[in-house]
Amino acid sequence: MKKKQDNDLKNNDNFDMQNEEVHCEQQNEELSNENEKLKEEIKAGEDKIKECEAVIEEYKDKNLRLQADFDNYRKRVAKEREEMFFNALEDIMCQLLPIIDNFERAIDSFKAGDLDSKYVEGLNMIYKDFLMTLNKNGLEEIKALNCEFDPNRHHAVMQVEADEEDENQVKEIFQKGYMLKTKVIRPSMVKVAIKN
Repeated sequence: MKKKQDNDLKNNDNFDMQNEEVHCEQQNEELSNENEKLKEEIKAGEDKIKECEAVIEEYKDKNLRLQADFDNYRKRVAKEREEMFFNALEDIMCQLLPIIDNFERAIDSFKAGDLDSKYVEGLNMIYKDFLMTLNKNGLEEIKALNCEFDPNRHHAVMQVEADEEDENQVKEIFQKGYMLKTKVIRPSMVKVAIKN
């Protein structure tokens, strides 16, 4: 009987071991399946991350382009505003140039006549204040007398014979020329010395 019990115990142990092996194999298979599923999920997650990173890069690029476009727009608008202001200022200055000429003629006429010097002084003060205001806004007289003739700044209306050293020199100004900042708005009308 003892033998039978030992055999039964051995059989039970064998059976238990077999059951345990089957159970381990099932667990291994389940773990393997779970591992595969997790790998697939990780792969899907990595793919999703790559897609999101690509979208982020695309939005970063769009944002940079929008910032550059806006910066260019801001610069263009500022430049257009400055040009519009300069064009308006140029137009006003051109309209004021005949008034400057008339002031100078009036002062010369009053000096030539027997008018009280206080009138001439008062007119001269007004003229200087007027010119100072225009100078503050960028108007500048073109220097011409005894300067070398520059076709960009001077308009020759007469010529006179000249020596070697006076050649191409401005000898007389008929009408003053003016610049607004760096732009000539009216060239000086001058008489130029030419060597024959």
